[in-house]
Amino acid sequence: MLTIGKIAADVGISTNALRFYEREGLIHPVSKSDSGYRLYDDAAAVRLHFIRHAQHCGFTLLEIRELLALREQDSACCSDVRRLVVEKKLQLEAKIKAMKAMSKALDILIADCPDAGWPANECPILGAFDQVNGGQKP
Repeated sequence: MLTIGKIAADVGISTNALRFYEREGLIHPVSKSDSGYRLYDDAAAVRLHFIRHAQHCGFTLLEIRELLALREQDSACCSDVRRLVVEKKLQLEAKIKAMKAMSKALDILIADCPDAGWPANECPILGAFDQVNGGQKP
């Protein structure tokens, strides 16, 4: 059995993160010591690694809860999991596309700014933000 500090250190998370996962219902201590410390088993460590890896892939805690539920559901199959992962990938690709568009817009603003010592209220970047619909007519 592992204490909260030991399992958190082994998994590479803070004890606060582990307590948060507990409050979110993602993990539960197996028992408590005589002095009231939370105790976790090896299965809890595996579950915490699962949570961390899923977060690293962009899954929210709500989505991770759904993945964990599928794992425990007798009627679930690999295609159910795959469907969720494909949805997440499509969401991430849409975010990447949006961020690339934002980056391109910032490149244009940077190129339009002479980097002069002008007062901030004369900065072309700030002026561009004042334009309605990005300078296009409604």
